[in-house]
Amino acid sequence: MDCAAAARPCARRLSADCCTAVTATPTSLFGRRITCVEDAPLLRGQGRFVDDLDIPGALHVAFLRSPVAHGRLNGVDASAAKSLACVHAVLTFADLRPCLTSDRIPQTMPSGAIRFHVDPFVLAKDEVTYVGEPIAMVVAESRRIAEDAMALIALDLEELPAVTDPVAGLEPGASKARLDCPDNLVARQSIDYGDIDGGFARAAHRIKQHFRLHKGGGHSIETRGIAVRLDPVDGGLIVHANTQVPHRARQILVEALGLSEQQIRVVAPDTGGGFGPKATFYPEELAVPTAALLLRRPLKWIEDRRENFVATGGERDQVWDMEMAVDAQGRMLALRGRLCHDHGASTPYGVALAYNAGTNVIGSYVLPAYRLDINWCLTNFVPCAPTRGAGRPQGMYVMERMLDAVAAKLGIARDEVRRRNMIQPSQMPYATPIKQRDGSTMTYDSGDYPECQRRALDVGGWADFPARQKAARKDGRYLGLGLANYVEGTGRGPFESAGLRVGASGKVVITTGASAQGQGVKTMLTQLVGDVLGVKPEDIDVVAGDTAGTALGFGAFASRQTVTAGNAVHLAAVAVRDKAIKAAAEMLEASAEDLELKDGAVQVKGVPQMRKTLAQIAHAIGGVPGFALPNGVTPGLAASIDFPAPALTYCNGTHVCEAEVDPEIGLVRLIRYIVVHDSGRIINPMIVDGQVLGAVAHGIGATLYEWMRFDEQGQPQTVTYGDYLLPSTDTVPPIKVIHMESPTPLNPLGVKGAAESGTIAAPAVIVSAIEDALQPFGVRITDLPLTPERLLKLIRAAR
Repeated sequence: MDCAAAARPCARRLSADCCTAVTATPTSLFGRRITCVEDAPLLRGQGRFVDDLDIPGALHVAFLRSPVAHGRLNGVDASAAKSLACVHAVLTFADLRPCLTSDRIPQTMPSGAIRFHVDPFVLAKDEVTYVGEPIAMVVAESRRIAEDAMALIALDLEELPAVTDPVAGLEPGASKARLDCPDNLVARQSIDYGDIDGGFARAAHRIKQHFRLHKGGGHSIETRGIAVRLDPVDGGLIVHANTQVPHRARQILVEALGLSEQQIRVVAPDTGGGFGPKATFYPEELAVPTAALLLRRPLKWIEDRRENFVATGGERDQVWDMEMAVDAQGRMLALRGRLCHDHGASTPYGVALAYNAGTNVIGSYVLPAYRLDINWCLTNFVPCAPTRGAGRPQGMYVMERMLDAVAAKLGIARDEVRRRNMIQPSQMPYATPIKQRDGSTMTYDSGDYPECQRRALDVGGWADFPARQKAARKDGRYLGLGLANYVEGTGRGPFESAGLRVGASGKVVITTGASAQGQGVKTMLTQLVGDVLGVKPEDIDVVAGDTAGTALGFGAFASRQTVTAGNAVHLAAVAVRDKAIKAAAEMLEASAEDLELKDGAVQVKGVPQMRKTLAQIAHAIGGVPGFALPNGVTPGLAASIDFPAPALTYCNGTHVCEAEVDPEIGLVRLIRYIVVHDSGRIINPMIVDGQVLGAVAHGIGATLYEWMRFDEQGQPQTVTYGDYLLPSTDTVPPIKVIHMESPTPLNPLGVKGAAESGTIAAPAVIVSAIEDALQPFGVRITDLPLTPERLLKLIRAAR
């Protein structure tokens, strides 16, 4: 695996009205491949995950979940369960409701597009709406006893028809997924701009495509978990949860429990992956704290793997009907269609996912006219939650597949049809006609899309591949080469908070609203601070994902942490540096212009023996009883910054994939994979490599293996890894990552996000490669995942 950081173009200057740009020096930590500071404790088994927390006296929780997709809940008989030894309580909605401010969990992602709110209950009230919905919770001395007691609970359930298809669920007369809703159309929205009718009237060609993209999940190594204890002094709640959004979780708990922010502390400890599903607030995350308050005991719940399949949110169940109009040269004139999105049984994440998919369709191309009717359908499946990419892989797949269809129909090379439609670097910043959720215009800030594609094709051997492909076919081997481009909006605001303090020990403490989930956040922040203050990484501590560390924060989602938290921490470090120089000038009786900060000390330029360390400065301005502070210097060597993200920053890239297909058994083997990736200036190329590689692997799974299957009654059919397949070391090919750098003018660091980008183009490029390999059979692929069984059916039908 070669993850080179080569092929870097000259960085463009940041705009003059932005904060001062960061300039790397030969000794700079910025841009260096530094081993993650998080690695050592994790590799030594010293990580602190939720299940590692040994809370004295903690009781264990198990949830009784709905065995049917839809039903009327007439009663719960827990008498036998309560009589079991070592069972402390069996709680239902009726038991928890007196502790709550309302029946439903407060909405986390409001939207004016929602026709009627379908916020979930803490536990099922009088209706169950998906298999796995929590109905009751058992609190016992151990998880084993809690599960034994759970088996003794009797349910009076009247099964009702289930809605299992987002298209059929919107037809007149369809069964209702929820009895408390007027119909299943929970939201409807449109993207509409340009002269659609004129575009189709002028078209030399029209291409229609139907796509059905099935549901998958995040499947992080660590399942969901929560441990709650009461502060023995003030009685407040301390909640340890592996959530991606601790500050949002606290706000929901504050609102639901009627407590103040000071009474609830949410801590996200080490987290074994999030990938989107842990950015949603779940009923269990309210039920466990509520029960802890009710029982006045510490509680712990760790999701088992079967629960992870049936109760943790998933994504990517969408049906698209699209039509494209192009001229005789294959240039797009207009695109129109309909998207039906499986919303699941409630609304934990607003309408972001389908809208992301719709807006991401345009990708790196000039699309003069576009109309998409987006319909969110309530179904009797687990509520929809983001999975790496959060709708963008679906939108990108639709556009790239449509362009491949245009190329095939017009006899144009796939790279050429993209080149003819691509946004040019001279057009940057490129304002699309699309409006964001906040009403702002979706504007691409920087990038060179044609150059990105050129480099990927060059490294992927695009020009000489036809000769290799022809030679392989003579030997009975079917090789194909795929191409796909992507653009991703990253760094979602509105802001992120950070604080930085240098103590009298000389140690630096960073506090931030960012939250770590295995992506190297602490390392990234350490590099930024070390770069500005000249401090070694081992002298820097990072407190992330703790609501006690900083009052405000948004956490980990939308590839935002480097853009928002990174810039907040950088600016805080700059403020501390400037203050240290000002204080040292007074202490050394020198001019600030004659001083420099080097190796953790402020010294006179050219006279290194005249210096004050950061520890000495912090001690001096930290205050000594009876002594005045240095003239004009405020107390404390510290700074706090709330960095407002002015707009999304757009990373981009090109994927090229080579695949071999065995048409007799439908087997696909990925041979090699190239990613040319541009996420602005890169702080640590090794971290970005890891994020891109992991995201590509996730995309491979979504394309070839992962498929959460249900029967017609909404019963899940894939609840173990014997049925639900994940990509493994023998199915992920060597991946070469090449970095381009087009600094954004929207933040001082010039950085963009990167964590989801590898997933976005993967489905499209893999399918493109497979289709290219099967040219002799005339196979056309639209639906995902492309399992061997489905691929064989396509080959046989084409034959």
